[in-house]
Amino acid sequence: MSTKYLPYGKQTIEQDDIDAVSAVLKSDYLTCGPAVDEFEKKFAGKVGAKYAVAVANGTAALHIAYAAAGLSCDDEFVTTPLTFAATANAGLFLGAKAVFTDIEPDTGNMDMAQLEARITERTRLIAPVHYGGQPVDLAELNQVARKYNIRVVEDACHALGASFAGIPVGSCKYSDMTVFSFHPVKHITTGEGGAVTTNDEGLYNALRLLRSHGISSPDKPWDKRMQLLGYNYRLTDIQAALGSSQLGKLERFVEKRREIAAAYDEAFAGSKLLRPVQTRRGRTHSYHLYALLLDGRIDRDSFIEKAHKTGIGLQVHYGPVHKHPYYQEHGYGGVSMPAAEEFARRVVSIPIYPKLTRDEIKYVVKTLADIAGSAGRTAWEKPPQ
Repeated sequence: MSTKYLPYGKQTIEQDDIDAVSAVLKSDYLTCGPAVDEFEKKFAGKVGAKYAVAVANGTAALHIAYAAAGLSCDDEFVTTPLTFAATANAGLFLGAKAVFTDIEPDTGNMDMAQLEARITERTRLIAPVHYGGQPVDLAELNQVARKYNIRVVEDACHALGASFAGIPVGSCKYSDMTVFSFHPVKHITTGEGGAVTTNDEGLYNALRLLRSHGISSPDKPWDKRMQLLGYNYRLTDIQAALGSSQLGKLERFVEKRREIAAAYDEAFAGSKLLRPVQTRRGRTHSYHLYALLLDGRIDRDSFIEKAHKTGIGLQVHYGPVHKHPYYQEHGYGGVSMPAAEEFARRVVSIPIYPKLTRDEIKYVVKTLADIAGSAGRTAWEKPPQ
């Protein structure tokens, strides 16, 4: 039994982060102040985009990005079923229909070979997800989107610090907008928070309006005019100060995640029972998640329960969106995504975060290998059905 609980992910908060938040608490502004502007400028610069708009959380970022892209009632948008529900829900908020396309079985990312077949005359948007922190094939995606004149919003909530063909995720070289999350388990945190990056000034202005009730002050600061139906999705200066402090450590945090992933890769390389999700050439992974695919004869739920008893907090990312009860009850009962469903049946996320120690990594590897060996032997010993 481990003497310490090891979750699949958690925040890394240091004294300078605490000092940054404390300074804002002593300042004149707690929200709608200079700390948000500073964070946005730093974040845009970090990922190589012209603009960044910070918001209350990643779901809010998706919502206003889809809205700014013009997605509306009766439109369709294409996304992956292997994601947190918010990627699809944000389109449903606007009255649009989510159309799912299946995944690559070895990466968890959207299968670009199947994408074009999902596009109809009603498709207005493609929302790929960089699963676990590995970018999708953005060049191929961009070609399809340009062919059909469709907007692209990257869901990069897993992928801060990642790159495709040497270009940082978030630069929007291949897309109209990119969305990030700053939840505590992500690469950096603001407690809760998110951001949208873009290089399009028109989209930037629309995002800023949508974030704050659709209200602007075109002439005088006190002359507030509602231009469109927006939301209250603002980030506070308290959160932004934490974000700016964390952003300065992004490279260190991501490098540590890559070191841990490399240790796991080496440890599981010869295993037939625990297979790491693969990384494609030309992609620089940022490892929000380290995902393992269990041998099909291992009962996944039993495996997780045994791991939890040893202090290892495994998680599942994700149950396919179209299998959620809400989606089943609202027109997706007949949807079949074989690769995503099989991936979801076998996948587990194991601990990966900057403060994970060498001894803890060894403990995770040995314990999971022992559990898998036992589960595998049990499965093999079952008589043929």
